[in-house]
Order: sequence, then structure tokens, then C-alpha cells
Amino acid sequence: MFKKYMAEFIGTFILVTIGCGTAMTVGCDYAMGGGYVLTAFAFGLAIVALAYSVGNISGGHVNPAVSLGVLISGGMNAKEFVGYVVAQCLGALAGSGVLAAIFSLGNIVDMTGVYGSNGIGGVGNSAIAGLIVETVLTCIFVMTILGVTSKKQTHGSLAGLVIGLTLTGIHILGIGLTGTSVNPARSLAPAIIAMISGNPEPIKVIWVFIAGPLAGAAIAATLYKYLEKENK
Repeated sequence: MFKKYMAEFIGTFILVTIGCGTAMTVGCDYAMGGGYVLTAFAFGLAIVALAYSVGNISGGHVNPAVSLGVLISGGMNAKEFVGYVVAQCLGALAGSGVLAAIFSLGNIVDMTGVYGSNGIGGVGNSAIAGLIVETVLTCIFVMTILGVTSKKQTHGSLAGLVIGLTLTGIHILGIGLTGTSVNPARSLAPAIIAMISGNPEPIKVIWVFIAGPLAGAAIAATLYKYLEKENK
């Protein structure tokens, strides 16, 4: 089991380093166009890479919301879930810490200003609107994951690509609204680093990016279990 936890740590570290690092480098303001799309693809392509690497060891959740969906659908037990979440959060923190060190030592301008943290400025600073966005987007993402990784499916070799492209599409829609989280670990880590660096704004709304994805995952898993059962 330790190797699975280590795989989740490494996977989440890579996801945050590539995804948030790209956002910090090119900016993810939808008005800038190119940076917006590059950030979306960075997260999506990172997931594709992880699905075919650490995915073979731990399932490549790299996301507490995904792990919650798997837990509810019966794919793991509570003890494993806790271990996965701890490993994911630590991996995300390590990734954010490395990015902070690189950008600080290299005197590189962080184009996001908050280490790639999420925010609700795109939804008029409405926490409720942000919560809805994150719940819906995570529901779509987790539903996709549960579907393409189901034992009933015969396209298992393409699952990683489908999941990665889905995450890319979700980012293309969500970046302009909330920066797109759908992953509590990915949001919590840069918010903590931003707070340590003197900017407490991201941590003030972090509950949106924890509650929304977890709620979306729970809805997705419950719906998928119902649909799968009815389809038998």
C-alpha cells in the first residue's frame, strides 16, 4: 500500500508542478487567449501522462475528489481513501513549494500572482456561483473517470487519453470562472504557499474548492452507481 501512496504523492506533485507552473509562467486569464489554452492543456496532458505511469500502480487518482468517487463506488475502503488524500495533499504542497522556490530564486514573474491558486473573481466574487461551477465540473470529470474505468468498458487502453482530454475541456470552460479546481489538493497547496508569502486572499475562499469538488464527486459516484445498477 505504501507504494500506492508514494505513487499518488509523485503524481500529484507532477500535476501541480506542470499545471500550476504553466499557469504561473504564461498566465491563465481568458482575455490573454494563449495562456488560457496552454494552461488547460498543461493540466490535461499531465493527467494523460500520469494515467499511463503512476496509474498502473495506484490508479492515478491524484485528486481527493476522484478518490472520494472511487470510495463511494466501492473501489477502495476508508483507510485507503485517507491514505490517498494525505499523499495527494503532501504531493501538491511539495509541487507548490518547488514552484515557489524556482520562481523566487530565478526572479521569475508569477503571471497569476498567487502561485496558480483558484479564485472566484470570474463569477463576480460570488462564493455560491463558484461552488456551483466546481460542483458541476467535478461531477462531469468524475462521472467520466468512473465510466471509462468501469470493468464493463473495453477501451481501457484509451481511458487515460479520454480522462485527460475531458480535464482539458473542463479547464477551457472553467478557467475564466474559477480558475478550475475540480481537485481540492491542487487548490489547497498553492493557497497555503500564497498565504505564507503574504497573500491570504486564496485561502479565504478555499472552502469553495474543497466543498465543490467533493460534492460533485459524491453526486457523480451516486449517479453512476444508480445508472450502472439499472443497466444490469
